[in-house]
Amino acid sequence: MTLLAVSLAQAQQPAPAAAPQAAAPPPPAAVNAITQAAVQQGALSCAARINQVTQFLGFSAQAGALLMSPPGQPDQRLLPLAMEVPTENGAAYVSVHFAPNQANGCGAAYDAVAYWPQKCDAVAGKQFAALRKVGQLKKDITILDGGPATKVFLMPAGSGCVSIKKEVVL
Repeated sequence: MTLLAVSLAQAQQPAPAAAPQAAAPPPPAAVNAITQAAVQQGALSCAARINQVTQFLGFSAQAGALLMSPPGQPDQRLLPLAMEVPTENGAAYVSVHFAPNQANGCGAAYDAVAYWPQKCDAVAGKQFAALRKVGQLKKDITILDGGPATKVFLMPAGSGCVSIKKEVVL
C-alpha cells in the first residue's frame, strides 16, 4: 500500500485572485484536503462520501490525516484513512474505511476513539446520554446502542474512560 500523508500547507494555499465577474455563480461546496488527495490518487466514486464523512468527523487545519491509497485501481478497492482530531481532552484517533461500488454508491464506516478523564458511567450519562446501555461486551467494556448503525463502547482506562464510537454511514 502507498501511504499518502495529507499536507494541509499545500492543500490550503490560497488560489490566485480571479477577475471580478458580474453575476458569478455561487462557489462549490468546500472540498477538503483529504478529498483532494483521494481524487488525485484516483478514488473518484467515493469523493463526495469522503468529504461528507471527514467534515462530519471534524477534519480541519488543526487535524492530521494519513490516507492509505491502494497501489492499483483505487476506485475499486477499500480506502482506509486515519485521522488525529483535536478534542477538549487532547486528541481523538479516528479510523475510517471507504468502500466504492456499494448499494449506496460508496460505503463508509468509522471508529472514533477518545479519552475522557471521567469514569465511564459519567461519560455515558453526559457525552452519550441519548444512547441506551445494553450491557457488557464481556467483562469490562460497556455497550451503548444508538440504533442498528451506531454503537459506542466504553472501556475503563486508569482513572478515566476510553470511548470507541463505531458507526456505519448509511
